[in-house]
Amino acid sequence: MKTIAVEDKYAIPFFKKLQISIERGEGVYVWDEGGRRYLDFTSGWGVTCIGHANPVITRALCDQAEKIIQNPSSGLTYSPPRAKLLELMGSILPGRLEYVFFSNSGAEANDAAIKLARKVSGRTDIISTHKSFHGRTISAASATGQAKHREKFNPLMPNYRFVPYNDLEALDAEMDNQVAAMILEPIQGEGGVNISPEAYLKSVSDICERNGSYLIIDEVQTGFCRTGPMFAIDGLDIKVDFLTMAKGIAGGFPIGAFAVSEEIARGIEMGDHGGTYCGNPMGTAVSYAVIRYLLDNNISEHVHTISGAIFRELDRWKKEYADLIVDVRGRGLLIAIEFNNAADAAAIYAGCLDQGLFVNITQEKVIRLFPALNITQEETAEGLRILEAVIAGRRDK
Repeated sequence: MKTIAVEDKYAIPFFKKLQISIERGEGVYVWDEGGRRYLDFTSGWGVTCIGHANPVITRALCDQAEKIIQNPSSGLTYSPPRAKLLELMGSILPGRLEYVFFSNSGAEANDAAIKLARKVSGRTDIISTHKSFHGRTISAASATGQAKHREKFNPLMPNYRFVPYNDLEALDAEMDNQVAAMILEPIQGEGGVNISPEAYLKSVSDICERNGSYLIIDEVQTGFCRTGPMFAIDGLDIKVDFLTMAKGIAGGFPIGAFAVSEEIARGIEMGDHGGTYCGNPMGTAVSYAVIRYLLDNNISEHVHTISGAIFRELDRWKKEYADLIVDVRGRGLLIAIEFNNAADAAAIYAGCLDQGLFVNITQEKVIRLFPALNITQEETAEGLRILEAVIAGRRDK
């Protein structure tokens, strides 16, 4: 196939690609150039949160493209779609977060939050957790608690410390007057869908506040109804100084954001951050349309309903396929099935693809499911049927 040949010839080989060329999509389905249909349980790694080629996004893109794509002098001029999105963000942000800047990605948002935490605090060190993932810029990679994503890029950015996830004693022991901030995912997505209890998040917040350190919550993967509520930390009594966002914020259009509290905003000066495309009219118009869709269609409640059905099925699998499945866990539509070994997980991943189902594999033996948030019960059942058949086939070998 020409597409594959051209990409293999000219693209830098950062990925070991599947020999599949996707031409189009609709909802939770995609089609390759040969016309074969696949069911997508990855939502483009968590970004196509309201499905592929959703008309809401198409209309927002077309309407805005007919007006303007990029402002003259970029962020130095005001923008109606950016103002609309800022106002909407103000109505959904949790806690004390009030001010927002739009980036191009989650990695950029995390990079900026780390930079600004150091600047405002006057301190140098950042605490992160083992198995975390915060992006692929050199600063975000340096903050990522997985050696495979860090150590081949030595020398890394200095002044990062790592503690075990969900270990308050270890965190407390690391705190001193050089710690500018802790960066933390409420659920570690790339790390294997590892969940932190509410009590842990509250205690982390208290430890940071007591030490005069800021708390950066990374909701790049968990935000925008992925776990049910708009944000995974919604309703928690914690002091968050920075909140980073991306992926589902615009349904697949590349845009990210970070929000800060009044305290942080007071310490930021003109010129401390910026970006050519940040908050551009196209990205903000699409993001507004996607978030409005999530709110107007009560996607949060829909996620709870679909998630409940999935976990009832997975709980049965855990018992029936106990020789293969170690654990099932997750929240909302961010779900992990952990298998006994990497060989089983790899075989099941490949079997699903052969049967027309895209799933994701992480940490070698974890199959991650994170379909579009508006997936129907019938589409969910179809995907689970394929996945169970593959698991059963693996067991019977």
